[in-house]
Amino acid sequence: MSYFLFVDESGVDQQESPYEVLAGVLVRDQDLWPLILDITKAEESYFGRRISAGPLELKAKKLLKKKTFRLASQMPPLGASGRKKQARLCLEKGERGEPPTRSELTGLAQAKIAFVKRVFTLCAEFQVRAFASIVPQTAPRPASSFLRKDYTYLFERFFYFLQEYGRKGIGVVVFDELERSRCHILHDQMSLYFKETATGMQRAMRILPEPLFVHSELTTAVQLADLVAYIVSWGVRFGPMVAPARDELRLLAKLVCNLRYRTRRQDRGGDEWTVWSFKYIGDLRPGEERE
Repeated sequence: MSYFLFVDESGVDQQESPYEVLAGVLVRDQDLWPLILDITKAEESYFGRRISAGPLELKAKKLLKKKTFRLASQMPPLGASGRKKQARLCLEKGERGEPPTRSELTGLAQAKIAFVKRVFTLCAEFQVRAFASIVPQTAPRPASSFLRKDYTYLFERFFYFLQEYGRKGIGVVVFDELERSRCHILHDQMSLYFKETATGMQRAMRILPEPLFVHSELTTAVQLADLVAYIVSWGVRFGPMVAPARDELRLLAKLVCNLRYRTRRQDRGGDEWTVWSFKYIGDLRPGEERE
């Protein structure tokens, strides 16, 4: 059995997002296609049509921006059938360049929020697991070109999961394709990490060292990682995460947190501690640079 970790990021432009998040969603190979089919059915059920067909995709910035929640609350809940009809009309008018009505805008906004909730419900049903490396925008950055700590921590948690649940399978990392030069840099950094460090070589026994790069608009599971990354940045808070959260994302943040993976680790002395698949990283520099 193979376990795919689909990875995307949010807040890397270091502009409005309170945290830079590298997120991954883990899906078993046997569950991937059924999950995609159910998400497609959910699109049609909530919007009356596909919203991610062709070059379109399920982008969190479009589905969950503040304006969506403002429009959704300007009228009472429309009900499933009414919401679906108004959402479809709004989308069709948008394609024709016609102005939508107030009820159509409301229906589309309510459909977006309800659809994302349904997506995470489906993820829970398929035992999808969410992983995230969370970095404050003020975190010191490394001067070296070695693989950054947010990536190594993400791979560490992925490796722990495979040790515990995927003993007969292998892990495959799938990235949203960046510009070509960035893909080459990340590919080379991962190769160096998995081939020339003791920790990386150990983890290469369970994780395929060479990542796959895909176009997000063609890969539904990468779009799920985008949703997770966005919600973690704007809505999830724990421990040292002190930046204000968007209150309207509270329920979705809870649904995302329910997808986390938790395990217990033990050192050579027998001491145990809890490890979560969400990791806050306050400093991206390696130890020698911090010193």
